[in-house]
Amino acid sequence: MSVWDDLQGQEPVVEQLRRAAQSPSPMHAWLITGPPGSGRSNAARAFAAALVCERVELSERGCGECHACHTVMTGTHADVTFVATEKTTIAIADARELVTKAQDRPSSARWRVIIVGDADRMIERTTNVLLKAIEEPPPRTIWILCAPSPADVLVTIRSRCRTVGLRVPPVADVAALLVRRDGVDPRQAEHAARAAQSHVGIARRLARDEGARSRRDAIVRLPLTLTDVTTAVRAAGSLVELATAEANSSNDERDTAEKESLLVSLGAPEKGALPASMRSQVKALEEDQKRRSKRSITDTLDRALTDLLSFYRDTLLLQLAGTEAAEVDLVNVSLRPQLQAFAASGTPEITLGRMDAINSVRRRITTTNVAPLLAVEAMAVSLL
Repeated sequence: MSVWDDLQGQEPVVEQLRRAAQSPSPMHAWLITGPPGSGRSNAARAFAAALVCERVELSERGCGECHACHTVMTGTHADVTFVATEKTTIAIADARELVTKAQDRPSSARWRVIIVGDADRMIERTTNVLLKAIEEPPPRTIWILCAPSPADVLVTIRSRCRTVGLRVPPVADVAALLVRRDGVDPRQAEHAARAAQSHVGIARRLARDEGARSRRDAIVRLPLTLTDVTTAVRAAGSLVELATAEANSSNDERDTAEKESLLVSLGAPEKGALPASMRSQVKALEEDQKRRSKRSITDTLDRALTDLLSFYRDTLLLQLAGTEAAEVDLVNVSLRPQLQAFAASGTPEITLGRMDAINSVRRRITTTNVAPLLAVEAMAVSLL
């Protein structure tokens, strides 16, 4: 199985990266862009695997079977470093560490590859730390940066990179991947891929987790429940609670495991108070976990708002389709009757205004310190 197999519907990009991996002197810095769900991280890992693949034949680079390919895809290859942050931004100390690592010669592979999975989460000062290393890297080092769009990276960085743009894969390709890789029932796979709007990771979760499907269904039905300010405020509270609960459920188990692992590695006593030196390290871990939890809740809420946006996206398409509404390809197919009734009660201008309100609160939540509940309450009232 090739490392490129998960990049459904991205054939032009795969071909470009494959050719670069086969070159004796590939470009030293790459910027892989694409919307959420397009597979930026998968493309970066596949490219890195092809660059260090052990196969002699150029056409077989990225075979997915050799030891190098396997370790890159599992994140354990000594010469491939993958950095992604679970905090709001990538710390400047992490950037300095990458610069230092970039100076090392590869230990076993042809190249040392450094992947920055959240290049858009670097503030200007952090980016400037990387600038010199990307502009004049050591001869055997290749940088791969990932971001939603070129505009999310400082021009001084992107001007020194070769940009590769991914697109959201077709629903049929995502569904086929779920069937082939995860053994999902074809009908369920198609439904999940459509509901996830072709985001592979979210489609996989929707296909396998009934709870996730139920939560999403409750979110997309929210506009049908809005009748007055009271119901809008209640709906906003429910939306934030759902996002918080989902984020916390995935964080709690990992936080506990991390703390237990740290205590074991420190040789902490099973009973009694921890020594001062250990308490400081445990406190540092807990602070990191709090920051990670905040981003996790923000990301989950942003995804919930994206699902909500899909309701109004479908509404707008139905309003613009007129007599051809029956042929419109909806995201929320199971809600077609309710969507048609909702679309008939408004105009495209009103729907666009509601979509703008949702996108506005998404930007505020992800880029400012606004209280999520207050922001979502204001948005919900504006949807009336």
